[in-house]
Amino acid sequence: MQFTLLDEYIELYKLLKVLDLVDSGAEAKLIIAEGYVTRNGEVETRKRAKIKRGEVLRVGDEVTIEVV
Repeated sequence: MQFTLLDEYIELYKLLKVLDLVDSGAEAKLIIAEGYVTRNGEVETRKRAKIKRGEVLRVGDEVTIEVV
């Protein structure tokens, strides 16, 4: 899946909400805190991590997000 970033960055938990991968911001924060999200191959636990163009995220084993 691709996400076209219109601003300089988007916070990680907001990205998960925008893509409808979670039902709420609280659910997004929980998934991130529990280590289910990787950013460029490394586990990312910062809920407000600034995601920029060129990054690749994985949520669990199923969803890959390319930020363009």
